[in-house]
Amino acid sequence: MSQNSQIWDSLKQAIATSSGFHRWLSEHPVRHQVLEVSLDYQVRRYLRETLETLAY
Repeated sequence: MSQNSQIWDSLKQAIATSSGFHRWLSEHPVRHQVLEVSLDYQVRRYLRETLETLAY
């Protein structure tokens, strides 16, 4: 595993345990009936939407 992958995994885990992420999850349920949505996808979506909101 590369150093960048290790950093992303650590950052992803830290974000996933944050209260802001948990609040976002409760406000943004998965719109599709998917068996399993990866944590990677959820964190990326959370970061994208948070940055878009901050850009306004």
